[in-house]
Parts: sequence; C-alpha cells; structure tokens
Amino acid sequence: MNLPAGETSAAAGLPPSGLQASGLVVFRGERLVLDGVDLQCAPGGAVLLTGPNGAGKSTLLRVLAGLRAADAGSLSWNGIPVADDLLAHAGRVAYLGHQDALKPGLTLEENLQLACILGGGDLEAALAAVDLVPLRQVPARLLSAGQKRRAALARVLLLQAAIWLLDEPSLGLDRHAVGLLGELLSRHRAAGGLAVATTHVPLPLPDAAILALETVVTQDVLEPLA
Repeated sequence: MNLPAGETSAAAGLPPSGLQASGLVVFRGERLVLDGVDLQCAPGGAVLLTGPNGAGKSTLLRVLAGLRAADAGSLSWNGIPVADDLLAHAGRVAYLGHQDALKPGLTLEENLQLACILGGGDLEAALAAVDLVPLRQVPARLLSAGQKRRAALARVLLLQAAIWLLDEPSLGLDRHAVGLLGELLSRHRAAGGLAVATTHVPLPLPDAAILALETVVTQDVLEPLA
C-alpha cells in the first residue's frame, strides 16, 4: 500500500526527512495483519489511518512507536533506521493508545509528573491547553471519560516529542474538547512536529494525507473457529 505524499526530500536529491516506513509486514500468530505498508510523514505533516476494525491501524501505530517490531520492512527517521537506536526513537515519540493510563488514586497533577520530568514540559500550560487547570488536584478516578482523555493529551504535550502517534485521540471528547485537540495539533505541526492518528470519525487535521488500511483476508480468517 503506497501513500502518495507529493515530491519527497529524497526525490529532490536531499536526505529523507521525518518518519518513513517501507514494506511493513506484521503477523499476529499465524495471521497476516499488515501486508507491505508504506508511509511517509515529513515535519509539519499529518497522516490519518483509516479502515475497518481489525485492519491493523493500532498495530501500525505500535510499530511506528517502536513498541512492536515488524516482521518485515523498514522504519526510519530522517533516513536512519529506527532499529539502530530504539532509545533515541522512544525519546522522539509521544504515543497515545486507547487507554488513558491514569492511576485512579493519584491526582491529575500527580499522574502527569513523570511526563513533566521526561519531557520537560510546562504542566500549567499543558493543563490550560486542555482546559483542566481547575481539576489538577482531583483524583483521576473522579474524572469523566472525556476529562481523562484530555489528561492523556496533556501528557502528550508534556513529552515535547517530535512525533505524535494518536490512537483515536477524539475518543470520549465533546465538541469543545475536539476543538482543543485541533488547536494542539495545529500548534504541534506549525512547530515542525508531525502526527499520525487512527480514526473512525473526522479529526481536526486539515491537509492530512490518508492511508486507508484494509483487512488482510487469509485462510485462517475464513475458517470458522473450532
């Protein structure tokens, strides 16, 4: 699957910039999940991953984050294989999964302290950006689903990473919060960051390239379960 991205830096005779994946293949057990996926996202750019449930969108994000190795293919950053230094790649990635990863007994502020330490972000500014300043001392267990999702987005901000990998970032957000998400993404891209996001609904990512994944049909999928 090839993602059109216009003229790349490599095509212009320059070293490639940003995140590049080529021919990614992933198996889960004996099932083929991703089959030859290509993706390129330059600084300031964005890619939306679309497709039905089970098409491998979340799996692809995990591969891009370095959380799961592909069974074949390559992943590079600015032309350098990510596998050469996984620790460095972890430092340039902010990954948001389906789970908000908040400890229920800790306050919102306490939950975000580690991200502050790792990324050096401004906690007050991050909370303000997601409209959660009044709730900073509230235990996470008392937050609504939408507030927890905004807290997880604040963590992404605090990490100050170049690459945002977001798995359905608008999950649980109301219209106002989706607007805040759009502002965060716009500022991130304007500063030279890039974003790759999965979605089943429209996201505030204007001019994003779209990579439509399809469910890979293999024999084990077609056979009924015993």
